Amino acid sequence: VQLVESGGGPVQAGGSLRLSCAASGIIFSVNAMGWYRQAPGKERELVAVISPGNSAYYYADSIKGRFTISRDNAKSAVYLQMNNLKSEDTAVYYCAANYRGTVQGNFDYWGQGTQVTVSS
Repeated sequence: VQLVESGGGPVQAGGSLRLSCAASGIIFSVNAMGWYRQAPGKERELVAVISPGNSAYYYADSIKGRFTISRDNAKSAVYLQMNNLKSEDTAVYYCAANYRGTVQGNFDYWGQGTQVTVSS
């Protein structure tokens, strides 16, 4: 199983980034997909989750209205569009897969992460 994130980097506050995660080795269409983040010295935070059929979502309160999760089952890819970025969004962002397909619950597979750094 491989989950490979891309799209991170430096950005100024108020800017946007789009993270991508390419999955292989799993039946992507049955997995719920999520994004976590971890800032230095802080616990890992669940940011957003999308169900296999796009029928259910979860968003952390800290990013509601600014971030959007989406997926393309044909490409085995999940995305995180991040708008109006703030310095507190600075973190390593991780893609994760849950083979049970539920928006709630533990994740089974993880990517290596991509760094997002927001400067004010």
